[in-house]
Amino acid sequence: MPRYALKVEYHGAGFVGWQRQKEHPSIQGAIEAALAKLEPAEHTIVAAGRTDAGVHGLAQVAHVDLTQDWQPFRLSEALNYHLRNHRIAINQCVVAGDDFHARFSARERRYLFRLISRRAPLTHERGLAWHVKRKLDAGAMQAGADRLLGRHDFTTFRSTICQAESPVKSLDELRVEEIELPNGTEFRFHVRARSFLHNQVRSFIGTLEQVGAGSWSPDDVTKALGARDRSACGPVSPPQGLYLAGVGYPTDPFKS
Repeated sequence: MPRYALKVEYHGAGFVGWQRQKEHPSIQGAIEAALAKLEPAEHTIVAAGRTDAGVHGLAQVAHVDLTQDWQPFRLSEALNYHLRNHRIAINQCVVAGDDFHARFSARERRYLFRLISRRAPLTHERGLAWHVKRKLDAGAMQAGADRLLGRHDFTTFRSTICQAESPVKSLDELRVEEIELPNGTEFRFHVRARSFLHNQVRSFIGTLEQVGAGSWSPDDVTKALGARDRSACGPVSPPQGLYLAGVGYPTDPFKS
């Protein structure tokens, strides 16, 4: 059975997240339904990471085993045809080796979080960024972010329903980018690690927003991290600003 790697882009609004659910629409379920139109059978696709409801994907990676030998371009075009009524697109499709696994072969995940600071409501970016009305200090947020880099027990910054065996993770990058807009300021948070705990990134961003507003200091971030207590975390940011931006592998399957 040939294995195919897919690079998937999606708008998370209207979905319960990546993972298939019987009663609710999911990205995984929509793609598997499209595959069933091409090869009538039950299909299971495996993704590099599960995104929550409302979270977007710029470059999610998944793999699937099929019975037919598809030309990758034809497969992506056929899938996109059947996904045309969803905000999901297959941007790349390649034949992958049997040893490639979208989840277990991954060496890093990269997330982007978009926050727009301005008084007026968002129009074009509504649903694509977190709207914050108060002004934020990028330097203070970066100082707070720096306190989180490295290997730590991130109990404070993970959901109480997180199923990971250990709260200890290594955070390789948490960089704050400030972009001036005609009517406000956009802050982009670039986050990179091998793996993440449930709600870890959104917990980081909600806490750093408090630092940017002056409600918290960078030292407060250090204290929260050291507390190893979920109640010490700042507010969790909403999902609509979060994007799975990329997945890294020892050998990029999408490079010929």
